[in-house]
Amino acid sequence: MAQTHDHEIVSIYPFSEEEVDQLMNNSVECVLMWATKDGWPVGVTHAYVWHDGKIWITFAEHRHRTAAIRRDNRVSVNVSSHGYPAGANRDLPGGAITFKGTGEFFDDEKTRKWFYTALSSKLNPNNPAGEDFFYKLLDSPLRLILAVTPVKSIMYNGKKAGAHMVGQISEDELGERLGADAERMNKARAKRGLPPR
Repeated sequence: MAQTHDHEIVSIYPFSEEEVDQLMNNSVECVLMWATKDGWPVGVTHAYVWHDGKIWITFAEHRHRTAAIRRDNRVSVNVSSHGYPAGANRDLPGGAITFKGTGEFFDDEKTRKWFYTALSSKLNPNNPAGEDFFYKLLDSPLRLILAVTPVKSIMYNGKKAGAHMVGQISEDELGERLGADAERMNKARAKRGLPPR
């Protein structure tokens, strides 16, 4: 099969829903991004839990990000396969997803209990003592839980891209070319006198 890859076109490499769940359930860290009062984008790395189609994160109430997200709850979260723990299954999806979403804070006892349990278990597999230690570490009166509900995702399926580059998958296995690659790229090419693609 001939190579048809164009390095400027990347929206054709999405994940399936199953691959999204695999990436989100196996990577152990994400980058939460928000805007400061003066418009600066900021991001911090967090451990997280993927549950009910949402990204669940925790941090202390006095952090600047708490006030920023309460002021404007539009956030983004990036998760990469580089966040897989050492020794992770090599068949897991490779690449990254950025979710644009809205954040909602929780500090009720029921949410705290299930989330602390889920995060402690995720970060300490087969280690009850580590799980118990981490749960107690999380269980602080100043701690809040942020649930991010995705409204849009930007995906890059690295394994699919790699297979396409060397001609190992067919065109019908690729995703739809999205707006940036279908329209904006050709406008940018036209400005430079380049032919459309």
